[in-house]
Amino acid sequence: MTQDRIRPIQPSRPTPTRARGLILLAAAVMLLLAPALAHAQSLRGSRSSVDRQVRMARQHDFTFLETPGQVERFVRAGYLVPVHGNRDFEIHRVSFPYARPETRTFITRLANQYRRACGEKLVVTSLTRPNSRQPWNASSRSVHPTGMAVDLRRSNSRACRSWLESVLLSLEKTGVLEATREYRPPHYHVAIFPKPYARYVADLTARNRTRVAASDVLDYQVRRGDSLWEIAQSYNTSVDRLREVNDLRGSRIYAGQVLRVPLGH
Repeated sequence: MTQDRIRPIQPSRPTPTRARGLILLAAAVMLLLAPALAHAQSLRGSRSSVDRQVRMARQHDFTFLETPGQVERFVRAGYLVPVHGNRDFEIHRVSFPYARPETRTFITRLANQYRRACGEKLVVTSLTRPNSRQPWNASSRSVHPTGMAVDLRRSNSRACRSWLESVLLSLEKTGVLEATREYRPPHYHVAIFPKPYARYVADLTARNRTRVAASDVLDYQVRRGDSLWEIAQSYNTSVDRLREVNDLRGSRIYAGQVLRVPLGH
């Protein structure tokens, strides 16, 4: 009894014309994929990323500060605001702890989310740096002298790094910032685009308020000895939700204060 044998099919060799066609097709596909690939690698930094940062600084008519004296004048004029650490983030060896107001808003919002997600503080290692105080390895086109940039220390936790990088990429995709992963020393350089970022935060806030208005909310008058945690537990909500609804930065409340309490959230 004989068995059928399956003969391997020999691939046909493409003709020169067909080969050229395949090469052109492959080139076209790579061109179509180039933007997606560039975005996927955006944290690696690029000349185009630096170009966008400088272009945005110029569109905002920001000054590239040259000296510490100029930084102090901009602080007194209100163009730059102090950045102080809190329970969510710390300032580590920052010579000029000032930034554009939108940059400070970015830090406080991101740090709160980062601590809740990772259980550790976000660490800020650089803010406004005048040109005369730039480190030796800084780019000559750095936007740190404008106050719109912040450097964040790279965590030793892989999970925290993954969380932070995904958030930075997501925000970069919306067009409100440019982020780069640096290695000497390991950190993330983030340039905030103030006007686009301010619109982004305003839209988020408006949507949050709409959700609250559409839900069941009661007014609660704080009594002596109350805490946000106890109120949250009593009404099946969370401390973070109470802070969000009432625009609270911390946990301090006082007797007689009226809080809006979302029910069952």
